[in-house]
Order: sequence, then structure tokens, then C-alpha cells
Amino acid sequence: MLNRIYISSDIEGTCGIAHWDETELGRGEHDYFRRQMTAEVKAACEGALAGGSDDIFVKDAHDSGRNMIPSELPECVSIFRAWGSDIHSMVSGLDASFAGVIFTGYHSASNTDANPLSHTMNTQNASIKINGIQTSELVINAFAAAHYDVPLLMVTGDVGVCEQAKRLNPNIITVPVSRGRGNGSISIHPHEAVRRIREAAEQAVKEGLANPDKFKIDLPNMFDVEVEFVKHFKARRASFYPGVRQTGPRTVMFSSDAYYDVLRFFMFCL
Repeated sequence: MLNRIYISSDIEGTCGIAHWDETELGRGEHDYFRRQMTAEVKAACEGALAGGSDDIFVKDAHDSGRNMIPSELPECVSIFRAWGSDIHSMVSGLDASFAGVIFTGYHSASNTDANPLSHTMNTQNASIKINGIQTSELVINAFAAAHYDVPLLMVTGDVGVCEQAKRLNPNIITVPVSRGRGNGSISIHPHEAVRRIREAAEQAVKEGLANPDKFKIDLPNMFDVEVEFVKHFKARRASFYPGVRQTGPRTVMFSSDAYYDVLRFFMFCL
């Protein structure tokens, strides 16, 4: 059996990023940060290979899905660019065949102040909660991994998202590369970020392959999801999805004991 590692990479938690213009394909500011994003993913890949992985699948999981520079990644890596149009979204292609997942460049949730670009999935919602927990893309995708019984080995990004990863499971290895300060960001040096990510990935994969249960996340038995939209009409629109109830002018609730149903709700209602 291959020691397959899945890497999902976002950009708003990439070292040094501080403005939306730096995240959007085609803008001049984006070119530098797509290169830093690529360098951080490359470091995670190299660390994973050194830690014992023999097969790596990378999902470019930001916006267009066309941010990383594929030729700069190790030649043994498969990269999924653009979108699969399925409920797994940022972890499209993930299944039970993987020995572990790594999230790079992740960021804090909407309705938090740990990153100047804090949001969850898009900028159309003010808050998403699952069972009362302020939910980031980290939580959504960590639960998706848990759905397939795949351990979450490592998370890189801003301090807030790394702290949330530790709350999910204190054994998850984290590499905080930046800290939000108002509408700005304080980061470590980008080369230092790359070095730390490579070292952490090697450790995470080595430990994860030896003891996968150490990194697994307990999936709740029931999911009560609350979404507060920025615009009131988004809540009305979502209220027509089966099982959704509108609880306020901008707020809806959805409950299920199956996480697959939660992911489907997110796909069609966010």
C-alpha cells in the first residue's frame, strides 16, 4: 500500500500576505505570492517525501485553483488545478486511500480578527458555526478528512488557524507563519517559513505513518450548522434548500447526523 499524502493549499495563510489584491490571479501583486505559495507547498512535499511518503496529491485550493506553478513541485507529485465541482471543494479527490492530510496556507475563519483576510469559503457570509464552534475552512476540511478516517497531520498558516487546529487535536503539527494585526499582517521571513514547513512536514509524516491514530479527529455524531450571511436575501434563498430553516433576517440553520449532507448544504447554499 502506498503511503499517500494529500495536501490542500490555500493562499491567505501564506507567509506575508496582507491584502486581497495579493490573492487574485492576474493582479500584479499575485505573482509574488503565488511563488511563495508554491515554495511552501514544495517544502511540504519535500518534507513528506523525507518522512516516508511515496505518493503525494496536491490540491490548489484557492479561488481559481490556478495559483501554484506546477513545474516547481517535485516530479513525483500529482496536482489538481481548478475545481472538481463536487461537495469536497478544497479537498476534492480526498478519500480513504490516503495515509494523512496536510493543509498549507490556511487562514482564520470569518467573524475573527486573526488575519486581515479572515473568511470562510467566500466573503458572502459573516459567520459559520458547527455545533457552536466558529468554523473555518480548516474545520470544514478537517471534518471531511475525518469522514474518511484520514488523520490531519499538519497545518500551516496564520496563528489563529494554527491554534484552532490544536484545539481539534493537540497532536497536529502546526507552522504559524503570520499574525493578523488590524488590517495588516506580521510575518516571519518567507525563507524561514519554507524551512520550518519542510522540517515540520517530515516530522508530521514520519509520526503519522507510525501512529495515525495520534492525529485523527473525532467526528461529531450530530451537526447543527448556523450560517449568518452578509446579505439578507442570501438567507432567504438558502431557506429553500431541503432541511434548512430560516432563523433570522440573515441567518439559517441546518442539522444532520451525516457530514456528507453538511458538505452538500455548503456546496449549494454558501
